[in-house]
Amino acid sequence: MSSPTYLVPKQVGDLLARLPAYPGSLLFVAGLNLALTQHLASDVTAMLVGKKLRLRVTDAQWAFDFEWKNGRFVASQNATQATEADLTIAASAHDFVLLARRLEDPDTLFFNRRLAMEGDTELGLLVKNTMDAIELPILTLEQFKPSRVFASLRSRLMPG
Repeated sequence: MSSPTYLVPKQVGDLLARLPAYPGSLLFVAGLNLALTQHLASDVTAMLVGKKLRLRVTDAQWAFDFEWKNGRFVASQNATQATEADLTIAASAHDFVLLARRLEDPDTLFFNRRLAMEGDTELGLLVKNTMDAIELPILTLEQFKPSRVFASLRSRLMPG
């Protein structure tokens, strides 16, 4: 049975839509790199090179544009909503949280029209199958505490 759907209030989504896209994408890829990068196989990352990806949070009216470069995800600086992405994955904020916490599977959300994938079908299947195959711990907000994020960034910028 599917979880109830909670949506970001329209007024909040309208406000978030006015924010510039790039800083949000920067923050998003920082979290994505912390959570996923070490779990991706080299054949997967090879297929991601040169591909523009967009995660669109429908109710929050946010889009995060990013790509794989130099062994990590990077925010796309010049991406706009008008710019085509090779793959766009769209869902509500709540549904993305359910996916991240593995409380809902992508197939169920897709067939209930709560998750959409547009663009390169092969790339979409690669992303979906990779996420299904990775044994990630259930998402906890603990890993995104500012002190942990800054410590991780500091270790990457100042190794040794």
